[in-house]
Amino acid sequence: MRVNELTAQQAANLIKDEDRVILGGFIGAVVPEAIEQAIGERFLATGHPKNLEIYFTAGQGDGKDRAINHLSHLGMVSMALGGHWGLIPHLQKLANDNQIQGYNFPQGVIAQLLRDSAAGKPGTLSHVGLGTFVDPRVEGGKINRVTTEDRVSLINIHDREYLFYNRLDANVALLRGTTADENGNITMEDECLFLENLAAAQLVTNMGGTVIVQVKRVVKAGELPPQQVRIPGIFVNAVVVAEGEDHMQTFAEQMNPAYCMAGNGQSEKSLPRELDAKKIIARRAAMELKQGAILNYGIGAPEVIASITDEEGITDQVIATVEPGAIGGTPAGGLSFGAAAYPEAVITQDQMFDFYDGGGIDQAFLGLAECNQNGDLNVSKFGDKIAGCGGFINITQNAKQVFFCGTFTAGNLQIETGNGELRIINEGKVKKLIQEVGQITFSANIARMNNKPVLYITERAVFRLADEGLELIEIAPGIDLHKDILEQMNFSPLISSELTLMDERIFIDKLMGLSITR
Repeated sequence: MRVNELTAQQAANLIKDEDRVILGGFIGAVVPEAIEQAIGERFLATGHPKNLEIYFTAGQGDGKDRAINHLSHLGMVSMALGGHWGLIPHLQKLANDNQIQGYNFPQGVIAQLLRDSAAGKPGTLSHVGLGTFVDPRVEGGKINRVTTEDRVSLINIHDREYLFYNRLDANVALLRGTTADENGNITMEDECLFLENLAAAQLVTNMGGTVIVQVKRVVKAGELPPQQVRIPGIFVNAVVVAEGEDHMQTFAEQMNPAYCMAGNGQSEKSLPRELDAKKIIARRAAMELKQGAILNYGIGAPEVIASITDEEGITDQVIATVEPGAIGGTPAGGLSFGAAAYPEAVITQDQMFDFYDGGGIDQAFLGLAECNQNGDLNVSKFGDKIAGCGGFINITQNAKQVFFCGTFTAGNLQIETGNGELRIINEGKVKKLIQEVGQITFSANIARMNNKPVLYITERAVFRLADEGLELIEIAPGIDLHKDILEQMNFSPLISSELTLMDERIFIDKLMGLSITR
């Protein structure tokens, strides 16, 4: 059966008031930008479609106007449920102004929820989210006061607590691939990720809804290798052909072949990064790497660890993964985060989180924002800024070892280094180690219950999670314990009787000669 080939404007006309829409994409990768832009333009011109419910697994946007930002108009959306909100400021404002209902659930849970809903299940049962703001005993993942419906509940099975997330009943999916044939079969050869496209398409098809896929081209039926088809035509109602700015591989790069190719991830080395605070943190974190470990690097300072392993020639001794599906290679950063250069394999996002949630990650390196004396972290909500948890909760609750990486303070922090010591030239305006965090994204009590080793790595100090709270175990050479550390915290940490100096190689502007132990 021939699939309908539509313009973006014709596709936008298929979306009806009060539709329940799944939006595909990861930051700026695999985003059906042309379709979403056309839907936004239609609403501004006609007032329709209005009162949409939208569902998105990962963060989708550029922090300005792209992706979900096209749909973030007053009256256009009535409810939004997503894993990461940090790149969609217009939707954040609607939520902060209590003009829409909103939920923030763990990214991996949403990916699995799409798959489970497609299979006709009542929802997803998971341990992920216990003890965090998603737990119904805390906030239930609700973003604001007008959000009242409970979508997650506490369940006890065999004397163990779990969370049950209600199924999603979406009737529209807006997705993206690379090539469609005349029957609607979709391949994704130029996309750096596959995400949960198949699960979303199956769910909407089983609900009798409409699946629209943006592609670069349409070819004759029978030309696509069946093993390369990622969304079979039986799940596709229409395709939209787009190119150029509307079909960039990521919002940072039009097309980077390395994201879709096998090869040596260290074959094209970039210039070494300047020795700034993030590089210092990444170097200290890289000293914890274990040979053969399966890793996850988060956004921010953890992204830089990949460039450190490249510089030091040790990338091939560990296996990096990124939550949307890339395995091996060198993870990308910025608006290309989620992709990896020369990956060994790419799987779907729901499959990756199955692996993560089962304890597959050996070592996880995530960002450090707000931290309290108990060791709890908040990376998801800061006043009226709704960052969202993304995959943070899935990863930190299930990795065998967790390392939180970030600067000690924020807001115009300036340092001087390069000779083996660290000096604070201008202290950051915002203290990050505080009495009470704005939201619990990482529960230290759950980590203690699971006997999980946790380190907190900054440019000037390293802490570990102890039974009684945070324990200071290392400080940087050149740093004053009281002036630069204790006076910059809103609580008094435990101080190890074996407090040591951080390795001076971290603070010297040349290669460290880093090696990895088993």
